[in-house]
Amino acid sequence: MGEETRLSEEFEITGGDFINGGMASCRIKNILKEIGIDAEITRRVAIASYEAEMNVVMYAKKGIMKFILDSHRITIKVEDEGPGIPDIELAMQPGYSTATPEMREMGFGAGMGLPNIQKNADIFNIVSTVGKGTNLEIIINLNNKNA
Repeated sequence: MGEETRLSEEFEITGGDFINGGMASCRIKNILKEIGIDAEITRRVAIASYEAEMNVVMYAKKGIMKFILDSHRITIKVEDEGPGIPDIELAMQPGYSTATPEMREMGFGAGMGLPNIQKNADIFNIVSTVGKGTNLEIIINLNNKNA
């Protein structure tokens, strides 16, 4: 890499905490607005980080979201302690969801979380181990979206 980190922040996410769910991604969005990052890039980061954060709230015991900004990209890393995803390919299909009826009543569980993250990321990596948890890496380039 060799990129100089301009800014980084780490957020703890608690599983089942729907009251505070979205706070980390909101903070990241506000940081990007404050430092003048392009509105379209800010929007993409906000969507991807919110979806990732809410997946931790909905499915894991807890997680950590790391936000890293360097001169070329924004990286969001999410590591959770959850049940893991047994079939990532299936979980990536729009509309597929394992949300409970209670989650659906709150407006979650449409099955668009992972597809929305991938759609808004320039680079999307997911690794999941059943019984241990899931790690996401989301990279959004600042200058050239397709770089």
